[in-house]
Amino acid sequence: MSTVVSASTPSPVAKVSAKPDIGAIVKFVAVLIIALVVISPLFLLFVASLKPDRFQILADMGSFRAFWVSEPSLQNFADIATFSGALPFGRYLLNSLIILFCTVLGGVFLNSMAAFVLAWGRLPGRAVVLTGLIGLYIVPQESIVLPLLSLVNKAGLGDSFAAQILPWMASPLYIFLIYQFFIQVPRDIYDAATVDGASPFRIYWSVFLPLSLPVLATVAILLGIETWNQYLWPLMVTQTDYARPISVGIASFFGHDSVYWNSAMAASVMMMVPVLIFYLAFQKWFVSSFISSAVKG
Repeated sequence: MSTVVSASTPSPVAKVSAKPDIGAIVKFVAVLIIALVVISPLFLLFVASLKPDRFQILADMGSFRAFWVSEPSLQNFADIATFSGALPFGRYLLNSLIILFCTVLGGVFLNSMAAFVLAWGRLPGRAVVLTGLIGLYIVPQESIVLPLLSLVNKAGLGDSFAAQILPWMASPLYIFLIYQFFIQVPRDIYDAATVDGASPFRIYWSVFLPLSLPVLATVAILLGIETWNQYLWPLMVTQTDYARPISVGIASFFGHDSVYWNSAMAASVMMMVPVLIFYLAFQKWFVSSFISSAVKG
């Protein structure tokens, strides 16, 4: 006997809840608002850099026209991207890239070597050294710039790339971060490499560095952003355009009766783009480092 299903009886599969997910909507709106707050100043900066007239930038700032450019132009970038003249921002940008590359490369190498010695070396008084590192980290940078400037000048390194690179390659914070990663590596790996006849430097270079790419990428990003945003120290140690970075060069637009906002905006975009590319290049390892730290914690 066949079973007849009444047409008036609703199927359980057909029941779909029409109730909106209020929590998901609130989260979406909150994320959207935060994204707009973060992105809107950057978008405004980019749009203003494409406006050829500084007076138009000032006139549009009080309305939504600040986020729109009817006739975009790259003339502002062409005017400042030079290696000569009163404000050679092409040279400033190149100087900043040289300082960034050398500081990050040397900093990752020196900080990781120091962390390896602290974690696996036969260093007496390791706890005292770690305590001293933490104590050095809480010392404000501004409190040591004057003695450091005196040392740099006595060494004959004034107005040079070395004066902006060497003092900031080693950092107590980054040594401690890499040390925390190294001590979590199983002892068996170090012992196996020792039994195979590897020297301490070979173990550091061939075993520990490949294992620590996430934390090294984290250190590279943090050190790179810190180096790129340096202002006080380069301002004190540079007197000419030879080694002056772009952060100090941008300040040259201000402090006068008239500010060329179109050129200042273009210079700000020039300063912002390289550090964004630098972050995106290391983002994969940067995120994985935080994820692994959270899981281990």
